[in-house]
Amino acid sequence: MSTPAFDARPLTDPVDGATARAYRRQLLSTGRAPKTAGWAAGCLIVAVVGVFGLVVVNLIFRLVFAPFFEGSPPEGAGSIAIILVVGLIAVGLTALIVKAYRNGSVRWYRLDHFARANGMTWYPQASNPPLPGMIFSLGSSRTATDILRGEQPRLVEFGNYRYTTGSGKNRTTHRWGYVAIRLGTPLPHIVLDAEGNNTFLGTNLPQTFDKHQRLSLEGDFDKYFSLYCPEGYEQDALYLFTPDIMARFIDNAAQLDVEIVDDWLFLYGKRDFSTLDPRTWGWLFSVVGALMDKLAQWERWRDDRLAMPAAGAAASGVVGGAASGTSPDGVAGALPFAPPVEALRPPPGVAPSGRRLKTAVPWATILIGGAIVIVWFALQSGVFGAIFSR
Repeated sequence: MSTPAFDARPLTDPVDGATARAYRRQLLSTGRAPKTAGWAAGCLIVAVVGVFGLVVVNLIFRLVFAPFFEGSPPEGAGSIAIILVVGLIAVGLTALIVKAYRNGSVRWYRLDHFARANGMTWYPQASNPPLPGMIFSLGSSRTATDILRGEQPRLVEFGNYRYTTGSGKNRTTHRWGYVAIRLGTPLPHIVLDAEGNNTFLGTNLPQTFDKHQRLSLEGDFDKYFSLYCPEGYEQDALYLFTPDIMARFIDNAAQLDVEIVDDWLFLYGKRDFSTLDPRTWGWLFSVVGALMDKLAQWERWRDDRLAMPAAGAAASGVVGGAASGTSPDGVAGALPFAPPVEALRPPPGVAPSGRRLKTAVPWATILIGGAIVIVWFALQSGVFGAIFSR
């Protein structure tokens, strides 16, 4: 994706309905878009409503309107009334299904052409996306939709994401928008919990992290983000979050939660990111553009913990030109040369202790939520009234 370019016209330009439907048929025939049971489900809904409507309307007619007739109601009039009512319901449902189908076709057409205009590729959906971010490993029915992916100058992906937790009446669908940026080297697991989107119950993130991993940074950064890094990686976090990078996050991403994990940077929000709204895309492009030119300095970071075996070898006499061993001519004795310093630089990667943050149980949220439930039940059962009436 070329960040300076931003062409929002495909999101708002007029689209002919026939063109959009033909485009949808092309996507389905080429296998680029998944075949859904939308039409079949719609027809089933209409059929079920039709049968149910016939029964209900017939029952209402006979129970409500029958007393106004002397003797038995005219069967012909009753049948006509029932058919008219049920027919109107079926026609209304069919119109809604057709409208949703057409709107979906237009949406696909717009997003695909918007992606092309900005050097990206659009994908309708992906099940169980193989991304290491915290939201992608939770629940079931994990699906990313309306994915826009750019490859240049580095891989950037925008999308909407859904997953479900619980079952039955407790089943909940969680909705997120995300931006995924591929980095050039693995980094320690770091989370920036945006203060601006939290509630009095605490973080809106699906995971809570051990408070001992909280790192306070200079300036006003703590007013906007709570930064968590693995214990022992505090200096590494300070290397990554220099004052200029902190300013970029405050100015451009203060309402977004941020996660750095493996060789990915994720931006999260509890709303759809991939939409037909040009303002949303303009904001997202500006955020990515503001961060993009600062990521190169992150990629120079190396984890010194991975160099400890080499350091131990150096201490035993490999480095410094006076080490014992075998010289190039095969004669045992001191080495007449020293390895270059660059050869001792740690390889890209993160030691096991820095790869994942330690999670914690959100006791404060549980206690506050439990107190609210207890108070609600007490109000419903009149316990407080009985107490204060004594």
